Amino acid sequence: MHKKNLFNSLHSFLGDTPGRITFKLLIFSVIAGIVMNLFGWTPIRLIEGIIKYLQALWNAGFITFINLVHLAATGAVIVVPVFLISRILSKK
Repeated sequence: MHKKNLFNSLHSFLGDTPGRITFKLLIFSVIAGIVMNLFGWTPIRLIEGIIKYLQALWNAGFITFINLVHLAATGAVIVVPVFLISRILSKK
């Protein structure tokens, strides 16, 4: 009984059986590897690029925060009405 509960919990968490999830992850990993190879990216260079980007954001300081708020407000002009309309229409 304990194994069945563990399996059900794992299945619920993963959304599918462990074997199918492993297969899907393998396929997506191969596709991601092909795309990264096409662009000449390596995992190390990708991580270094992310770190440099975050450092540039940190160095930009308060201006970055203001830009982020501006981007969020700009996006919210579209996202919030669409969300509200979709919620209203889904109730009918």
